[in-house]
Amino acid sequence: IDVLTDLFILRGAPSFIRSDNGPEFVAQAVRDWIAAVGAKTAYIEPGSPWENGYCESLNGRFRDELLNGEIFYNLREAQILIEQWRRHYNKKRPHSALGYRPPAPETIIPM
Repeated sequence: IDVLTDLFILRGAPSFIRSDNGPEFVAQAVRDWIAAVGAKTAYIEPGSPWENGYCESLNGRFRDELLNGEIFYNLREAQILIEQWRRHYNKKRPHSALGYRPPAPETIIPM
């Protein structure tokens, strides 16, 4: 909640927060917080991960490309490796829907 609060301060609260029905999203404290920031919940249908495709795709890649191949011996190691993976995912990895360019390149190449 703290990280999302900081994000909403910077960018404004969204009209809706879309999520699955996991316990971390249906907890009363989270639902109260969502209402307090003026957003509404948009839960996907149970058993319908395709309704949240972008998140499910990210979660699958994160698991397959990083988590399944690593053993983290402490929190700091996990933070460093996850941040390295995140930067690669957003700034280096080619994306077919973007003409095999990264989603958020470090430099912009004119077309």
